[in-house]
Amino acid sequence: MNKLIIDATKNEIFLMIMNKDINYSITHENTKTNYEKLTLLIKEFLDKKKLNLKDISQIYVNRGPGSFAGIRNSFSIVKAIHLAHKIDYYSFSFDDFNEKNEVKHENIPKLCEKFKVEKNLINPIYLS
Repeated sequence: MNKLIIDATKNEIFLMIMNKDINYSITHENTKTNYEKLTLLIKEFLDKKKLNLKDISQIYVNRGPGSFAGIRNSFSIVKAIHLAHKIDYYSFSFDDFNEKNEVKHENIPKLCEKFKVEKNLINPIYLS
């Protein structure tokens, strides 16, 4: 199955779909308008790859540190998807991993497993 990574903590909103064969990613400017339409950006990205939420088996969402609005909106969306579609999610921070300086988004699922990041638990890290 496919995995979806959502990272809205920095200057760009980053989305990635991973499957065993290939990864697809896209970025969008991190603006208030894009925060408000994050669900539409995710849907458009999935549509572009001919996927639906039912094709996603797990979601990985960056919990920070970073933008309060980006973190809050991405968590709200992921929790809603979890409730509606029963898709498990993992809330990660690059600070969770010892190799944080060399971490790439495509390594997040394996690192979450290695460092035993709990599923369906959110603990945000906001910048002051």
